Amino acid sequence: MPQSSSGVVGGASGDVLEEDYIQIKQYIEKDCKFLLEISSTENSGLHVFSFLANSILKEVLLAMQKGKPGAFSPGRPKEFLKNYKSSLDFLAHLEGYCPSRSAVAKFRAEAVYNEFMKQWNIGVYFSLRFQEIAGALDSALTVAGLVPIQGNSEALTLKQSVSLLECLRSCWGDDVLVISCSDKFLRLSLQLLSRYSNWLSAGLAACKAGIVGSKPGSEWAISTVPDDLIYIIHDLNCLVAMVSGDYLERVLELLNSCSAEVLDLVKQSILQGGKSLRDLIPLVMSSIIETLVENSMEDLRQLKGITATYRMTNKPLPVRHSPYVSGVLRPLKALLDGERAAYLTREIRNELVQGAAFEITERYHILAADLISVARKTESSLQRIRQGAQRRAGASSDVSDHNVSNTDKICMQLFLDLQEYGRNLSALGIEAANIPAYRSMWQCVAPPDRQNTINF
Repeated sequence: MPQSSSGVVGGASGDVLEEDYIQIKQYIEKDCKFLLEISSTENSGLHVFSFLANSILKEVLLAMQKGKPGAFSPGRPKEFLKNYKSSLDFLAHLEGYCPSRSAVAKFRAEAVYNEFMKQWNIGVYFSLRFQEIAGALDSALTVAGLVPIQGNSEALTLKQSVSLLECLRSCWGDDVLVISCSDKFLRLSLQLLSRYSNWLSAGLAACKAGIVGSKPGSEWAISTVPDDLIYIIHDLNCLVAMVSGDYLERVLELLNSCSAEVLDLVKQSILQGGKSLRDLIPLVMSSIIETLVENSMEDLRQLKGITATYRMTNKPLPVRHSPYVSGVLRPLKALLDGERAAYLTREIRNELVQGAAFEITERYHILAADLISVARKTESSLQRIRQGAQRRAGASSDVSDHNVSNTDKICMQLFLDLQEYGRNLSALGIEAANIPAYRSMWQCVAPPDRQNTINF
């Protein structure tokens, strides 16, 4: 077998084997075919010796080890994979000279065949690819903040999401995948999905607990506002569709030689990974709603000033709503009017509006009910004090005060505010009467003759 001196294995092509294999195939076809045919004939007496393995393959292996030892090095994964695939193709070419399946099996059982395969350290190759792919995603996820991007072909909005998709595809790319390691690449794919999910969960949990940045992986949530979370919802929807659609089909296509049982397990595992992403959407929406509610509370807390307004002054019954009402739903409206709202599907938008409106109204009801309860208790205490003073002075305590009480004024103010709030809800497409907390508040503050009908 010619070696580097004749240019068959070695030369100026570095450690790439593809051209060498082409020359070797030509050499075999030209000079060895006759011997191969004779040695495979039972009557020749040569069939007991595997000329294909112990002469051709053995000489090729020795020539490669001497002329291009770097070809076996997984330290350069790209070149290693190219050489590995070329080698598998070469082995398949040699098997083409076997006259039967049993001859192929015998060829594969030869010691030199196994020695040839041992040269390719697929385990180390996968470890390097694992570090490369998982490291790329980790680098994207450890950035202290969400990184919006524009103009990518996948319609994703965040660099972190694009990185996840690129890493997932790398696992099954022609320039990375080794089919014999497909189980490992499947596991890596699922780990990537889990890593992304945990990254999002950590940030959302930290936001909810008010300890942003104290847990590894939650740094991105430090400066996050509801508009940013819209990007996350959009990307999650896109990723779920991609993982459960084209990505799944690609994996199943590559593994089509596996049994139906194995393919079903692969399918279910990937779909479960997609579900883990889908399950995050309600958590993100909840985080948006909580932030909107807290922002609305800044205006709602002004409601407490109503008591002082009527207790400290002798104001008449109010005839218009309080200024704070116009600001209660402003954070929600700003979100819906913002540029990023275009990334919300109609369904998600409606859920956000409904969720925020119901929660804000619930908080509103709690504050209003507490305000009225305190006002009535205070009114009752003052009335008992006045009655006691009247008895001590000898005046009749049966004379009732026909003036409008401060509590009545407070209730009327809250009623006017509630009507305006209902109109603002209606402008957002929300039917106020469908919100239990709104109905309860209406019953609490509306005049007796208007309690049964909610209208603005």
